[in-house]
Amino acid sequence: MAMEKINSSSEGYFVLLGFSNWPHLEFVLFVVILMFYLMTLVGNLFIIILSYLDSHLHTPMYFFLSNLSFLDLCYTTSSIPQLLVNLWGPEKTISYTGCMIQLYFSLALGTTECVLLVVMSYDRYAAVCRPLHYTVLMHPRFCHILAAASWVSGFTTSALHSSFTFWVPLCGHRQVDHFFREVPTLLRLSCVDTRANELTLMIMSTIFVLIPLILILSSYGAIAQAVLRMQSTAGLQKVFGTCGAHLMVVSLFFIPAMCIYLQPPSGKPQDQGKFIALFYTVVTPSLNPLIYTLRNRDVRGAVKRLMGQE
Repeated sequence: MAMEKINSSSEGYFVLLGFSNWPHLEFVLFVVILMFYLMTLVGNLFIIILSYLDSHLHTPMYFFLSNLSFLDLCYTTSSIPQLLVNLWGPEKTISYTGCMIQLYFSLALGTTECVLLVVMSYDRYAAVCRPLHYTVLMHPRFCHILAAASWVSGFTTSALHSSFTFWVPLCGHRQVDHFFREVPTLLRLSCVDTRANELTLMIMSTIFVLIPLILILSSYGAIAQAVLRMQSTAGLQKVFGTCGAHLMVVSLFFIPAMCIYLQPPSGKPQDQGKFIALFYTVVTPSLNPLIYTLRNRDVRGAVKRLMGQE
């Protein structure tokens, strides 16, 4: 019987209701989201290209930042084009296969970002607290291993978790009260007991949200102690510039993620979940390039060199 229910959904499509409750807002949302998406594309491509072209930016920090930018490009592109299509026209459907692919990549890229932000915090810890050993600790080969481990862990975890979620019988429901597929949204469609899935989701969220956040905060606790011992004003400013930007990105990513994934699907209003998801899906990836590049002397210098002004 369960397999019949799954098959009845898999043969058809889903209706992503999105923001249908506010039809007068759909055009406004379309324009705003399109602007943020274009900002995301331009800003993150700018960081990737600049980091590649300027040899002064061939450092671990900008290597990981380029990975983060590429990740944000992939993450937004996995859901925003579909959202824009749904906001623009009356058709709000997506195929079952499209839904499953979207769910897999959103989980994979979100998990990868959690791990990558930990790696970036370790890089800042090594730079501030172990400056004499920094080149040894953050050897290029080791940096490539850390980046690869982030991507592999994200996509492997998503494969395991998604495959478990895909088997949840959906009982023929086709209307999804969201603008893209997330695990909590999928579990709401089931008419069977999903406590095992919710427990799995809570465990995975603890491993890939809470533990990374604790590791990041521990790194910055050690950095704060090292900063307090510094005598150089220029050194203090540089540390606050790079570490402050990273902490802001961490906050923008982890706070919404905890609101979505660290409580049961029934534990929050659905409309609230939509706007939280809209924030970390649309707004956060567009702000990351601005946060990392504004008042960044390295980036300004790289732009001047690229334009032949130095």
